Amino acid sequence: MGEKGSGGRDRGSQETGELPAGEVRAALHRAADLVADYLEGVERYPVVPRIRPGDVRAQLPAAPPERGEPLDALLADYARLIEPNVTHWNHPGFLAYFATTGSAPGVLGELLAAGINAQAMLWRTGPAPTELEEHVCDWLRRLLGLPEPFRGHINDTASMSSLLAIAAARHRALPDVREQGLTGHAVPRLVVYASEHAHSSIDKATITLGLGTSGVRRVPCDATYAMRPVALAEAIADDRRAGRRPIAVVATVGTTSSTAVDPVAAAGALARREGLWLHVDAAYAGPAAVCPELRHHFAGWEDADSIVLNPHKWMFTPMDCSVLLLRDPDALRAAFSLVPEYLRTAERGVTNLNEYGPQLGRRFRALKLWFVIRAYGAEGLRTRLRAHCALARAFAEWVDREPGFELVAPVPFSVVCFRAVPHLPPAEQDAFNERLMAEVNAAGPVFLSHTKLDGRLVLRLAIGNIRTERRHLETCWTLLREAAARLGAQTP
Repeated sequence: MGEKGSGGRDRGSQETGELPAGEVRAALHRAADLVADYLEGVERYPVVPRIRPGDVRAQLPAAPPERGEPLDALLADYARLIEPNVTHWNHPGFLAYFATTGSAPGVLGELLAAGINAQAMLWRTGPAPTELEEHVCDWLRRLLGLPEPFRGHINDTASMSSLLAIAAARHRALPDVREQGLTGHAVPRLVVYASEHAHSSIDKATITLGLGTSGVRRVPCDATYAMRPVALAEAIADDRRAGRRPIAVVATVGTTSSTAVDPVAAAGALARREGLWLHVDAAYAGPAAVCPELRHHFAGWEDADSIVLNPHKWMFTPMDCSVLLLRDPDALRAAFSLVPEYLRTAERGVTNLNEYGPQLGRRFRALKLWFVIRAYGAEGLRTRLRAHCALARAFAEWVDREPGFELVAPVPFSVVCFRAVPHLPPAEQDAFNERLMAEVNAAGPVFLSHTKLDGRLVLRLAIGNIRTERRHLETCWTLLREAAARLGAQTP
């Protein structure tokens, strides 16, 4: 006999159609409780689960079930196998990489978007999702203080947004590349310029677009790890003399390793003089422009051709939500628009989102961003971002005052780069910091990541989770000092 769902119908005999409405409703209520309990009590978990590779899969059945299982069983297995065994990006002690927060309004928007299951490839297939995306991106533009010409386009991650921007730059430089490709006629090697600390997504974009990694010219940086405009000008001139063809400059505001700020205004002036596309990668730091006192870091981005920022990083929106802002959206549409007969519709003067990138299908990402902006408001966002920057400055002061530790980079936003400096040779100092990070992370309450600057291993503390408070940094600092003292005592 089949199992009974909460709706009272014989669940096992239901071979077609949706599950009983009562069972679905009860499961959604229970899922809501699971999520609310998780967000409220995430600190009961270590940030990184104490499991080994293969532990989760070993507990999963080898084959899929022949008969459908009750939703209660699915939720029970989620609570037993999944929730405890993820790395908890929602944990306030998650201080690694760039934090992402599944805030309550964002989670609510994600749930409702999943329920609607809109596919907004065309205006006709998603009228409200299409128009909301355009409108919420305009809200974002206003919050950031950017001028009217910019229009937004929501993608999954900054890697895709930057790829689209470089594709538009390539198309502007070679309008027939759509038909001829890069091998259809003789073309010089195309070159994109980015600082030596620019994100690896720029290299992946040039790989995907046929320029190759040798199509990225890494420009040297100054002592603050920001791109040197003189070096950029020299690189462009060298490539022109060698017969290569520059097409774009990527300036970063908030580099991944140190959150350095490239001189966007100077890079933009060079780009305009040379007829190059200027793309600004503000994937992490972009939301900081909501705060007027931080906008000086972004001087010149208003003249860019494209800007990327990720609300799923520092604007408390659940993964994934990356906004590409374009001065001329038609430049992107020209690179990708392709309308076969089965996608033609009668509407005129509407936006069909599939024409602005390679994906045909489009998730309804705008809803969660809309909910986040409405739930917190402009002032609420500013207050939270300012608090994170203040926490970062406080932690930097602790490091600066502590013998045996040093700051390694400026702190313009909410990331602190630092390292322990025991009395050891440089190579052994790197190993010491690696052990230090491993010990702190193994403790459970916090999670740090690392990078390399000037060839030295550097620890990164990145504040971006909406739930992170001063007490979490105090815990982290105590763990660091205790572990450093312990490891130092073990050092011969």
